[in-house]
Amino acid sequence: MIQVENLVKAFGPKLAVNNISFAVARGEVLGFLGPNGAGKSTTMRMVTGFIPPTSGTIRVGGFDVLETPLPAKRLIGYLPENAPGYADMTVQGFLSFAAELRGLRGAARRSAVDRAVELCFLENVRYQVIDTLSKGYKHRTGLAQSLIHDPDVLIMDEPTDGLDPNQKHEVRNLIKRMGSKKAIVFSTHILEEVEAVCSRVIIIDRGRIVANGTPDELKARAPNSGAAWLRVKGVPAAALTEALSGISSAANTEVLRDDEGTVEIRAYPDKTRAGVSLIRDVAELAAQQKWQLDELRTEEGRLDEVFRAITLPDTVKGH
Repeated sequence: MIQVENLVKAFGPKLAVNNISFAVARGEVLGFLGPNGAGKSTTMRMVTGFIPPTSGTIRVGGFDVLETPLPAKRLIGYLPENAPGYADMTVQGFLSFAAELRGLRGAARRSAVDRAVELCFLENVRYQVIDTLSKGYKHRTGLAQSLIHDPDVLIMDEPTDGLDPNQKHEVRNLIKRMGSKKAIVFSTHILEEVEAVCSRVIIIDRGRIVANGTPDELKARAPNSGAAWLRVKGVPAAALTEALSGISSAANTEVLRDDEGTVEIRAYPDKTRAGVSLIRDVAELAAQQKWQLDELRTEEGRLDEVFRAITLPDTVKGH
C-alpha cells in the first residue's frame, strides 16, 4: 500500500531525510521511531503529499503521490502532529465538513460522522465548540477526521499525544483493530505503545533508517537479550564469575550486586553459538555446585536499550 524509494528531503544544506526506502503492506502497523529532529514528521508529510520530496518516489496504493496526487490522497487518512480543527466549529460541524471534503454526501456523510464519533469516543462533546475542548478531546477530534472516509492507509503523527492513560489505551486498541485491514504508519515516543500495537518498527536517526524489524527482532539486538540473571546466596562473587565463565554458551559475566552474602550476576550469551540454551546450562551448573538460588531467569531485551544504543553516538552499536 505504501512504497517509498530513495526518498530525500533537503532544507538548504541540511538533509532532513537522507535516501530512505521502505514499504508498508495492508495489515501492517508500522511504528516510526526516532529522536526529535530525526526526520519522522518530514517523512510522513512527504508520504501524505503535504510537502514535496527533493528526490525519490512515493506510491500509495500504486499511485505516485507527485504525479497522480488525487487518487493517492483519497486513500490516505492523516493525523498531523498538531491536530487540525476550526476553533469556532462544533465537533459535529467539523467532522461533517471533513466528510464533505472527502466527497461524502447525504446519508453517507451522516453515517461517516456517526461512525467516527463512535470510534473516537466523542459522543459526550459532539455538539461542543472545538475551542472549548480539552487537549485530549481536540486530538481525538483530529483523529476522527483522519478516519472519516474509512481510508485504506492511515498516517498518524503521535496519535496519543496529550491523552490521559485511559484515552491512550482506547486509541491503541483502535489502531490495533484497524491494523488488520489497513496499512498504518504512526510515530511515537512511547516505546510500550510500539510493543503493544506494532507489527513492525523502523528507527530513523539523522535522516537515515538505522533499524527495521519486528519489535521482537529489535529487542533481540539488546546486549542483555537472552542473558541468564541469577541471585545466589552464600557463594563469593569471584567463585560465581569463575564457574559461569566456564560455560561454553556464556560469552562473559557481570556482577550486578554483591552485599551481605547475596550476589546478583548476569551471564551474557555467546550469540555466535546457535541452538544452545544458556539458561539450561546455568541451571545445570547451579545444581552441580549446589548453589542456593533465590532466582534464575532469562532476560528479554528492551526496546529503550536498543533505541539508545542505535541513536546515541557515544554508545556501542551493532548489538
